[in-house]
Amino acid sequence: MNVFLLSLLIIAIADFAIIQLLLISARLTKNHVLEYYGRAIASFTALGLCAIYGTISSACLNVVGYGGLGQWTTARAFKWSMWFFTGVWLDIHDEKDWLGTTRPMVMVSNHQSELDVLVLGHVFPRYSSVTAKKSLQYVPVLGWFMLLSVALSKTVFIERKSREQAVAAFAKAAAQMHSVKQSVFIFPEGTRSYYDHADMLPFKKGAFHLAVQAQVPIIPVVVANYSNVLNVKRKIFTQGTIPVTILEPVQTKGKTKEDVDELMESVRSSMLAELKRLTSYARQEGIALQKHDISSAGTMNGLAKASGVDARYNAAA
Repeated sequence: MNVFLLSLLIIAIADFAIIQLLLISARLTKNHVLEYYGRAIASFTALGLCAIYGTISSACLNVVGYGGLGQWTTARAFKWSMWFFTGVWLDIHDEKDWLGTTRPMVMVSNHQSELDVLVLGHVFPRYSSVTAKKSLQYVPVLGWFMLLSVALSKTVFIERKSREQAVAAFAKAAAQMHSVKQSVFIFPEGTRSYYDHADMLPFKKGAFHLAVQAQVPIIPVVVANYSNVLNVKRKIFTQGTIPVTILEPVQTKGKTKEDVDELMESVRSSMLAELKRLTSYARQEGIALQKHDISSAGTMNGLAKASGVDARYNAAA
């Protein structure tokens, strides 16, 4: 164990030295590409360290009967690690403390880039879990933590290639929401948009079917466009404070699968309106690209494809 911890410490120190060298070089040469790679390495370092911490802390919490707090404590560790390593912070506006007073719930958020993992770090309430594509369980360290979380803090893995497995995973999640009052966080776009303007990909229906099936509220989490903080296309990664708004819960009690389409469009419309408002402010603060700097393409990967769970629900509707 001592050798393992010493090895981790040496790796962390070496990694930190490389990061600082890249960032200092970026400042001296005014080369934003060096800064991009420096902060990217810093982000993956923070993610790896927090995954190791999460694996250990989840096991310890489970021993004392608080396994459901595993993802929450790991998310908070990542929040502060990212601030230390990269200088990126999220300013959460939750005027009526919806996140702190609603349980269980389905949280839905727009999905711009890899940086959205930090959204979990800032908004994740206690006794919450995240949905993830099943392939993530094979990622070293992070996958180990997520696999452990299946048993301890209820990560919901979705097999996108299997309709039956996807539907079964959501059914299990709905049961857990009632039995242990576990909330779930989902990115309904299904993939990263990489947009450099205020927009979202079409939503998939899985999150809304889950909320209706469990008869729990939906809480929209809207993150301003931050294309001038992280922009993969332009190799931009700098520090900054990103505004986030928590919208009022949308109730699902009494709704059925016939209401899902209307529910989804209503939530998406309210989120898009708030996204545009937030992004206007973010441009003034230098967080989002100015309109004249926005590329005509606007995205790297186009529209998201329908998932297996959506196809299955559509067929059943």
